Amino acid sequence: MKIGLVQLNPIIGDFGKNCAQICEWAGRAKSEGCSLVIFPELAISGYPPQDLLERKAFLEAGDQALSDLIGDLPALDVMLGCIERRGDGRGKPLYNSAVVVRHKKIIFRARKQLLPSYDVFDETRYFEPGSPSEIYELEGHHFCATVCEDVWHHGVKDYDVKPVADFFSSAVKKGVSVDGIINISASPFQIDKEEVRKTLFKEICVEHKIPFLYCNQVGGQDSLLFDGRSLAMNEKGEVIAQAAGFQEDLIVVDTQNWKGDLSGVLTPEPEEAVFDALVMGVRDYVTKCGFSSVVLGLSGGIDSALTAAVAVDALGPENVLGVALPSPYSSTDSLEDAKELAANLGCNFEIIPIKDLFANFQKCLAPLFQELDEDLTEQNIQARIRGNLLMALSNKFNHLLLATGNKSEMAVGYCTLYGDMSGGLAVISDVPKKLVYELAHYVNKNGIKIPIRTITKAPTAELKPDQCDQDDLPPYEILDKVLELHLESGEGVGEIVGRGFEEVMVRDILHRVRINEYKRKQAPMGLKVTTKAFGYGRRFPNVQNFQQ
Repeated sequence: MKIGLVQLNPIIGDFGKNCAQICEWAGRAKSEGCSLVIFPELAISGYPPQDLLERKAFLEAGDQALSDLIGDLPALDVMLGCIERRGDGRGKPLYNSAVVVRHKKIIFRARKQLLPSYDVFDETRYFEPGSPSEIYELEGHHFCATVCEDVWHHGVKDYDVKPVADFFSSAVKKGVSVDGIINISASPFQIDKEEVRKTLFKEICVEHKIPFLYCNQVGGQDSLLFDGRSLAMNEKGEVIAQAAGFQEDLIVVDTQNWKGDLSGVLTPEPEEAVFDALVMGVRDYVTKCGFSSVVLGLSGGIDSALTAAVAVDALGPENVLGVALPSPYSSTDSLEDAKELAANLGCNFEIIPIKDLFANFQKCLAPLFQELDEDLTEQNIQARIRGNLLMALSNKFNHLLLATGNKSEMAVGYCTLYGDMSGGLAVISDVPKKLVYELAHYVNKNGIKIPIRTITKAPTAELKPDQCDQDDLPPYEILDKVLELHLESGEGVGEIVGRGFEEVMVRDILHRVRINEYKRKQAPMGLKVTTKAFGYGRRFPNVQNFQQ
């Protein structure tokens, strides 16, 4: 028997488009000789729909979409994720379900039992846990069908319910031999997560001596990036089929010999995976929001250079406008590097000097600022002039403005509200500075796109004479490590100092993180690539004084 795994890129709430895609890909799977085609979690609605699930009209539209889809599907078994309503009036009103459509009828259901409520997940807000799944049977094959988190009890030890283990215990009691485990997912990308998944899936295969089929969503949805990389493993946990990363794809697996299509790179380098994720995220966010082009400031520095390279790959050079906005403190080198970058990338490029505007601001404020020394105020005025000009271009030409700040800067507040933080999407706001450099080298691996001087020169905001980032911050390799320990591992002062870092420096970094929460709450949405990004997966109060 042949089984197709289809990783879709849905748009949340676009039921018509999503169902049309399901029908089209199901037809392709049938033409490949498949008896079963599998689609991701909540394929009809898109994932995660969040509080749309609390709207009656959304649920009714989903019901109608499923009903219409059942009548339109080709003649093979189709397993897909959908929302199902509960009717007993107790608990949460919905199930997160996997259903199988056969001959224009739903003949099987498996309802998600483990509902994650950590990091970016909040499923207990909407869904009721399902009961243990029955056996799905097709052409003499028997399968365990699960939804995403239901297989993660192997990796998350605090779950009391163990859906896979419970299923096999039940199957043994019934005397049924199980031929495979199916998992439909909407599992977001983060650095090194693919290896975590494969380790987990292999453990399941080896423990139960059974093949594993994993079908994952692909595409960008707000800050979440879904990498796809659907796969099949044999009973030894060896990958025998894998879909491409960050794009829609169909792979076919033959259960006669448990072999299939290997259209994806099994283990891409981290830089390649992150870059591809950011490209997909920009493309999907821009186009799904109804834009077709972007604008960004090009300072001659590495952050804006990397952001521009991502945008050009995502949208094409003709849809990217880079703008240099030199101030009185901008170096000739920086302007030259911005020009060179735009020429290398082939994107549109303009120069708007801000010297006169800055002088006018200083003149207007002079009566109030007299006898006061220049400080961060004047530096921030320059950043805010740039933000206003870039937003004007965004409004006039319907470009989405891309913010270019990195995670290290966002963490410690080394950024200006209503200035360089202006924009509709913060492309690299979850990319630490060290990784920014690694990605810049990746961009240049097949030829120079980002000017070498941009990569090798000391980073600077150029908002005052002879300014350098390291005048105000520790070296980025140290800063990034402290931030990783604090933000991603949850370590405090004592734990980080115990690792050999200087206490005064650690306290200063963590103090900056704490007092700049209010800035980050006003920042544009960013694309998530690490285990803990700034955004709705990280919930800290603006006003608090816990300093450990």
